[in-house]
Amino acid sequence: MSAPAAPLHAPVRPEWLALRSEPVIEPDLEIVDAHHHLWDRPGSSYLLPELLADLGDGHHVVQTVFVQSRSMYRADGPELYRPVGEVEFANGVAAMSASGVYGASRACAGIVGCADLSLGEAVRPVIDALKSAGNGRLRGIRFPVAYHEDKRVLSTPAISPPGLMLQPGFQAAAGVLAEEGLSLDIWAYHTQLAEVAALARHVPGLNIVVDHCGGVIGVGSYAGRRDAAFSAWEQAVRPLAALPNVHVKIGGLGMRVVGFGFEDGKLPPTSEQLAGAWRPYVETCIELFGPERCMFESNFPVDKGAVGYRSLWNSFKRLTASLSPPERSALFAGTARRVYKLG
Repeated sequence: MSAPAAPLHAPVRPEWLALRSEPVIEPDLEIVDAHHHLWDRPGSSYLLPELLADLGDGHHVVQTVFVQSRSMYRADGPELYRPVGEVEFANGVAAMSASGVYGASRACAGIVGCADLSLGEAVRPVIDALKSAGNGRLRGIRFPVAYHEDKRVLSTPAISPPGLMLQPGFQAAAGVLAEEGLSLDIWAYHTQLAEVAALARHVPGLNIVVDHCGGVIGVGSYAGRRDAAFSAWEQAVRPLAALPNVHVKIGGLGMRVVGFGFEDGKLPPTSEQLAGAWRPYVETCIELFGPERCMFESNFPVDKGAVGYRSLWNSFKRLTASLSPPERSALFAGTARRVYKLG
């Protein structure tokens, strides 16, 4: 009998994370966490109390952006409109946070929801419903596109067909987002980035945000081949930098699919260890796109299986210590504010 498959993401283990503590670096540096999730699933709950605990761990996080999580969909009604429930849920969390009762951080100040972009122009009424549910907070859409022919390269149960971003219907729906003033978040592997570039050229008026450094892969055929994997990733991500409507989120490097394996250590990683491992990817993104098109993300609670919130942001601060104050301001807050039109 074969062994059961490991979970897609490393489970969050508070007792393990508590084994490591370090001082907060630059506690006054303003941060917008450009990408996190909220959900309540069997064995995994990350809701407002858990988010607030992380936001209150010493860094100066002033706003966050909630991103599509396949969470709190409506149980009833037409299938296409069920993701509206997630935006209703995130907006409710945002309203709670905006009351000030839970502290100064404004959780879910921007919301990235989900809509079936294979619908083409027919996605318009769904977008209207999502915008209404967001009560002015909907800033973008993310629809699953991640695909790899190697079945060991897996980061989401929502498996998409190959070539989805090249389909006329998807490109037409992307045009609708541009007309509606919404951005498009894309979680794709580096092997799909040529498709992202083609989409960006097809809809130049659309702000595209490439999640998680452009889909670094370190498992499957890439396992144990970090240098070769980095070279392939860099060659794939470089052409995107020539497209001014493409932005990149720096983070997501704690995911199992990236292959660093910090979740398997006896102790959680320090920010120095994270900075050492992640430096090539972070510095390449900043060099290629510039701080004005890069933004840092936590990708919590997914990355929380491998790293604590304090160490994560400390690592980003270490990695940017040599940059100018304006450059760091853009990376940690300004780019996310501009792209997601946060107040």
